[in-house]
Amino acid sequence: MTVGAVMHDGACCSTMGVPGWPSAAEEEMVRRDIELVRMTGAREHFMHLSTKGSVELVRAAKAEGLPVTAEVTPHHISLTDELLSGFDPIFKVNPPLRTMADISALREGLTDGTIDAIATDHAPHAGHTKEQTLDTAPPGMLGLETALGVVNTAVTLSPQKIAAVMSWNPAVIASISDHQGRPIAVGEPAHIAVWDTTTVWSVSRDELASRSTNTPYHGMELRGRVRHTIYNGQLVVQEGKALA
Repeated sequence: MTVGAVMHDGACCSTMGVPGWPSAAEEEMVRRDIELVRMTGAREHFMHLSTKGSVELVRAAKAEGLPVTAEVTPHHISLTDELLSGFDPIFKVNPPLRTMADISALREGLTDGTIDAIATDHAPHAGHTKEQTLDTAPPGMLGLETALGVVNTAVTLSPQKIAAVMSWNPAVIASISDHQGRPIAVGEPAHIAVWDTTTVWSVSRDELASRSTNTPYHGMELRGRVRHTIYNGQLVVQEGKALA
């Protein structure tokens, strides 16, 4: 169902005349894996959900009491498939960007707890690889440095909820909550991000810390930015700039 696909299989894809990636390809795998969870009782984590149907399937599985968790990326709650209408590979990603209806469902899933976590799917690429044609360029985009700003801009979530889906919940899901996603307190690991929730900044691919420049947010304004990051007690980001 996805062989040769370069983007979401929808109206935009049809207009462009390129191979499409149907929502059903993802949803059938989510449906299959939920059935396996039901049969075995095994825990399942769904990565990079991108469709409305996937959110509905996970919501129903949780209502049934099945041990499933789910995650979404910042770009899947902020960018639509229509951005590929100019055949720009910077917006090519796996799974593909979907429609506004899918984005709305993903945002709702974050708000009501159906989706437990946000992960960047950070995928830097050398410039020449993203300068290929849409069908030959590799999927993937930068996501790490812009993640918090995108989430804070795209979805109405409290700072506490953002901390939960980007830190506390992922640590629990990955079974590393003994040293990650911990409270800020004496005796706890000194992993701390200090962020400004209201500042508005314009993304420039030339000013990001990454050696790659394949960000889909170049020139876009985001609300909220990390000011400082401390890891293991060491200052690694100061005033928004990486120190190493």
